[in-house]
This record gives sequence, structure tokens and C-alpha cells, in this order.
Amino acid sequence: MQAAPLAAPGSDHAKKTHEVIASPEFKALVRRRWTVSLVMLVLLFLSYYGYILLIAADKPLVSRRIGEVTTLAIPLGIASIATAWILTGVYVWWANRKYDPEVERLKGLLER
Repeated sequence: MQAAPLAAPGSDHAKKTHEVIASPEFKALVRRRWTVSLVMLVLLFLSYYGYILLIAADKPLVSRRIGEVTTLAIPLGIASIATAWILTGVYVWWANRKYDPEVERLKGLLER
């Protein structure tokens, strides 16, 4: 898919583009995308930095053995990495199901 060429100022396409960008629907879509992105970012930071702070704050806890050679830090680290993968999957699911169809709908308004 090729990007639409830039429209000359004052053209019909430029007016439609401005109308779509100024529309409450477009602004709500941008707001939703930022909200979802920031929530995912906060969750990722909590997971990662929570793990790092736990190591710094309570070394005896994470040094506790849960197996013959494994400490609690290993599964917690794996959980932190898995959380990043899960959050990425949730974002992709949201983008494919909610965001992308709305973007296509708004792009369709420009083509009319």
C-alpha cells in the first residue's frame, strides 16, 4: 500500500484531511492509543524496575534457594521477561482488533 500523495493547500483532499484530524473521533483515537501505550509502559516499568528494586532491597529473599542450585531470582527474572512478551502480545492484539480498524475507517473518510 502506498501513502497518499500530499495534497496542495486548499484542495479538497487537504480540506478532508484537516476535517478528519480535527474530528473528535480522530482525537479520541489518538487519546486511546496514548492511554494504552502509557499503561503498557507503566506495567513494563513496574515489572522490570520492581525486579531490580527487589534485588537491591531484599537480597536475602532473592538469594533464597528454591531448588538444589536455583535461587528465587531466576524465576522472578524469567517472569519479568515473560511479562514484557505478554504486554507486547496484548498491545498487538489491541492494535489489530481495535486501533487498526478505526484507522482504516478514518482513512476511508479521506477517500470519499
